[in-house]
Formats: sequence, C-alpha cells, structure tokens
Amino acid sequence: MVLGFFIYHSVTLGPADPAGPVPIDSMFIYRPDKRQEVWRFLFYMVLHAGWFHLGFNLIIQLLVGLPLEMVHGSARIGCVYLAGVLAGSLGTSVFDPEVYLVGASGGVYALLAAHLANVMLNYRNMQYGILRLLAIFLFASCDVGFAIYSRYSVEPASGAPSVSYVAHLTGALAGLTIGLLVLKNFEQKLHEQLLWWVALGVYAACTIFAIVFNLLNTVTVQRLEEESEEVFKQHLFTNFGF
Repeated sequence: MVLGFFIYHSVTLGPADPAGPVPIDSMFIYRPDKRQEVWRFLFYMVLHAGWFHLGFNLIIQLLVGLPLEMVHGSARIGCVYLAGVLAGSLGTSVFDPEVYLVGASGGVYALLAAHLANVMLNYRNMQYGILRLLAIFLFASCDVGFAIYSRYSVEPASGAPSVSYVAHLTGALAGLTIGLLVLKNFEQKLHEQLLWWVALGVYAACTIFAIVFNLLNTVTVQRLEEESEEVFKQHLFTNFGF
C-alpha cells in the first residue's frame, strides 16, 4: 500500500528523487490546522518524502519487525506499529504543534522499543539479549541525534523537510508500553503483572492528555489556517532519520 501511494504521487507530482516529491496537498498528510480530520493522525504514515525516506523505513521495518513478528505474531506487532504511528502524531501535536508530518518512523521506533519490551519480558529465554539491546540503543541514539541536529540546523527558507525527533521519541515510548502490554510473556512473574499495569497507565495517560490538548488548543490552529502555502511548506517535517 505504501509503495502504491509513492508510485501514484511520483506519477502525478513529478519524478521521484531522494527528497521528493512531497505530497503536501494529500488528504492524508498530518496538518495541525486540519486536526478535526482525525484520520490524518494515523494515515500520514503512507506518505513519504522521496525514495530514500521510503526505502529507509521499509528496510528498517523488515530488519526490526520481522524477527518480532516471527515470535509474537502479526496481530501483536501490527498493534505495536500502529500505536507508534499514532503516538508520533499525537506527541508532535503537543510538543511541536506547528509541525506537519509525513512518514512512518513513529511506527519504526515503536518496533525498536518493542525489542526492549521483549527483552524485559523474556530475558531468561533469549540468547544475546544484552547485545541486542546495545545494538538497538546505538542505532536509536545516532538516529535521534541526527534528527535533533536536523530539526534545528535546516534553514526553513531552504524548502528541505526537517526531521521530527518528537515523533521518534513518542513512537518509541508507545512501542515500549504497548509492547509490554501485548507481546507474549513466556514465564510471567508477579512483578511483570505490575509492570503490565504501569505500562497501560502510562500509555493511556499520555494518549488522553494529547487528545484533550488537541481539543483545547485552538489558537495555533486558527493562526496556521491564515498562513500562506509557502509558510506551510516551512512547517513540513518528515518522520524519519538516517
């Protein structure tokens, strides 16, 4: 489906390049001035800013998601992934409320964090659990570091989309909490049951807060609705990293 959207926009908007075309007029792009169109909080994941953006997300999903899916099943991993995508847009709407999003790295980071949840739940049944955590931590640290650098170093006038590190971090939080809720626990202990309730409480509290914030924060929406298309492009952020 993601490839289909990318091919369609490449045909209709122009030839694909590493950073484009960006489907800024799509009904699926996340736009804070159109928050009443609630499907945008989830379906922005099908849009990508160029073939590098698309390829990066697809490769990481295969490398990170498939091992989890083989152990825990497609339904559980799909739940983690979608929770990360939703958390990416909700978190961005709270902490970076003028940002417009395309991409699915909220879901990718949820998969990365789900590996941490898997280790926490099944450490005794895993080989090389510490090495897996170190590899994930190293990759995530480098990627988030680049995203933060890109967020504040890219000149808005350049027209190049920046990277939303907020979507990365909130997607990871969703992956950890939802992972603790839905992934299989092969030897559940009493303290792990408590951890389950803590994870549920954290995810529910963050989600409810973000929804209420979006319902009450009307000033930003009104101001963004009055801005021109060129100013809109300066707010465009991609939800991915290197």
